[in-house]
Amino acid sequence: MDLKGIYTALVTPFKDAKLDEKAFRNLIEFQLKGGINGVVPCGTTGEAPTLSYEEHEKVIELTVKYVKNKVPVIAGTGSNSTQEAIELTEGAKKLGADFCLLTTPYYNKPSQEGLYQHFKAIAEAVNIPLILYNIPGRTGINMTPETIFRLSRIKNIVGIKEAAGSLTQVSEIYRLTKGTFTILSGDDNLFLPMMSLGAVGVISVLSNIMPKELQSLYKAFLIEKNIRKAMNMHTRLMPLFQGIFVETNPIPIKEALAYMGMIKKEFRLPLCPLSDANSRFIKGLLGEYGLLKKK
Repeated sequence: MDLKGIYTALVTPFKDAKLDEKAFRNLIEFQLKGGINGVVPCGTTGEAPTLSYEEHEKVIELTVKYVKNKVPVIAGTGSNSTQEAIELTEGAKKLGADFCLLTTPYYNKPSQEGLYQHFKAIAEAVNIPLILYNIPGRTGINMTPETIFRLSRIKNIVGIKEAAGSLTQVSEIYRLTKGTFTILSGDDNLFLPMMSLGAVGVISVLSNIMPKELQSLYKAFLIEKNIRKAMNMHTRLMPLFQGIFVETNPIPIKEALAYMGMIKKEFRLPLCPLSDANSRFIKGLLGEYGLLKKK
């Protein structure tokens, strides 16, 4: 499959402390109608660290079921334990996921050689296309372009979600891999500049609420080659790009979806609702873009 375009990092809706399957189905249908290119369950935005192993499998299973082969499913299966990551990845493959997304191990803080051996072991253990996920702000370790280049030479490691926040790093990945390795932005606000440096898509938080708009931005730049149009879309969306990270993701985007009437405002500890001031801010921001649920 050609990994290009908008891939939504799905939230996991809860109701009375359990997975809200109805809301989850409606969210996926909203994404499909919005023209996204794929969905990503069980990532950071999906509160994967708080899901039990059984819930993790259930979310992936339901995603595959609701998507109905219309777009690829990229299942988050990362862990700071290599063996656990292998088990999660094997499980996702059996459930019908098309790709797996693997974050750099958090808390352990491995060396670059440790990172290489971690991902190499998973790739050798499970025959499914793998996407690396570099997000040092969450994990405490940055995977260097040189390590990413080494990993890109492993057959079933097919791309990276790059969220180090460094355009220089994006350029280096593109240079070292000679443009043959799929780069996806992991930051909504850097999506446009990263496309100018070789990225071909984004794993997006904002597309939970604005799939059509993100798709239009992608098409304006990479398909229509209309840079001015893409710049105007980017700057119009910038307040939202920034606003949905007013507190730790996925708290703001889940509150936004709740204000749109799509999910219940429910989180798993240690995440909790926004402060009153930030909740009002998100509500006001959605109102400016005409996204609030109509009464």
